[in-house]
Amino acid sequence: MSVPPVVAAPSGPWRDLRKRALTAALLGPAALACVWLGAYWYTGLMAVCVAGLSWEYVRMCGGRSRTLPGALVPLFVLVACAISAFSERLAGVPVAGAILLVGAAAAWFSARRRGVPPIFLGAGVLYIGIAGMALIELRHDNEAGRENVLFLLLIVWASDTFAYMAGRFFGGPKLAPAISPGKTWSGALGGLAGAMLVGVIAAEFMEPRASGLHAILVAGVLGMVSQAGDLAESWLKRRFGVKDSSQLIPGHGGLLDRLDGILAAAPVAAIWSAVLGMGVHLWR
Repeated sequence: MSVPPVVAAPSGPWRDLRKRALTAALLGPAALACVWLGAYWYTGLMAVCVAGLSWEYVRMCGGRSRTLPGALVPLFVLVACAISAFSERLAGVPVAGAILLVGAAAAWFSARRRGVPPIFLGAGVLYIGIAGMALIELRHDNEAGRENVLFLLLIVWASDTFAYMAGRFFGGPKLAPAISPGKTWSGALGGLAGAMLVGVIAAEFMEPRASGLHAILVAGVLGMVSQAGDLAESWLKRRFGVKDSSQLIPGHGGLLDRLDGILAAAPVAAIWSAVLGMGVHLWR
């Protein structure tokens, strides 16, 4: 009887590319569809994301989201995001922001007596809550919100994808070996170039005759902030001695691993959108 040949597992710098590509091909269109379809779908997507992010964050800090003090993180984050979601644009921000501050303080005080790092648990309320509110407020603009969220997502995804490809292909000096040994300067520059390229293409596609220079500048800033968010999450994981925030997403780890760039870039995009005013695209 013949023995079937043994198929070797993928190895080398591209060993996880197939799994990453398959997962992205499934989840990416689903997220874009929720953004495109609007209110109910987008609100549902945000609820799932902030709940999952809160669970992962508490778990990474060594707590449990079902009991105190860990339960305070998803509780206050979801309440603050709900206020933003069901208020007029920017109208609910002061109240939601105050709730996040109270939640951060409550998590900090509660964690001090239960062996969970208080500063990190309190910071998690702000970290996830502010980003969730920013994504909701960014989409609230009925005239430009959908395009602005799509622009942000495409830039962050492009930054992550091009950084991965350039870093694996070119290698070279490490960007921050003490924080994330796998990241290289070639990857960072590739990610920045990819963000600017996709940004100008997306702006031109969504608004013909858009200012290419403005799109490149905005995309470049959001791309750099996205990479800073990636490094911050890498530092956080190293601080708590974990490789991935969870195993929810095959090939990508957890939601925090996948959304770290968006968590950092969303507040910047939302602030810039508020400065520009209603109905104005981010690349104007």
